[in-house]
Amino acid sequence: MQYIRPKRNVPEELVNENIHFREVMVIGPEGEQLGTMMRREAIEKAYEYGLDLFCVAPTAKPPVCKILDYGKFHFNEQKKERESKKKQHVTEIKPLRLSPVIDQHDFDTKLAQARKWAEEGQKVRVDMKFRGRMITRKEVGEAVMKQFVEQISDVATVDKQPSMEGNTMSIVLSPKKK
Repeated sequence: MQYIRPKRNVPEELVNENIHFREVMVIGPEGEQLGTMMRREAIEKAYEYGLDLFCVAPTAKPPVCKILDYGKFHFNEQKKERESKKKQHVTEIKPLRLSPVIDQHDFDTKLAQARKWAEEGQKVRVDMKFRGRMITRKEVGEAVMKQFVEQISDVATVDKQPSMEGNTMSIVLSPKKK
């Protein structure tokens, strides 16, 4: 009597006929070791149980395959992946742009915005673009950056020190832990 396996929407993974190793170490559906077998013999053994042969360790010598319900296994893997994505917290970095020759009122407005974001728990990236001949006066920009960091130091700390990338000086501030 030959058992015919129903067709499933199985991705091109190492399952049943997609296993290309000659010999495989087989683990039964209850977790017991069935020993090393030829691929065809292992697939027939899985069909006897009415389950699939799935390669769990293709790099092992010999490769390790387990007899299991692949549809159920695949569903549980997707479920775990969705749960881990839900638990992830993506930190958004809010951008803020300053100028080396910024007016005091504009500076205060940018500072207030950065302070608000830091209090909400978001990181802030402060960029300062040097245009034209301003690039020769980096110390003016560094002074403005230093003043900005000093005034926001009560709610944020410097995560990444000021660095030049092309004609832009950047600094990353992260909120202080409460």
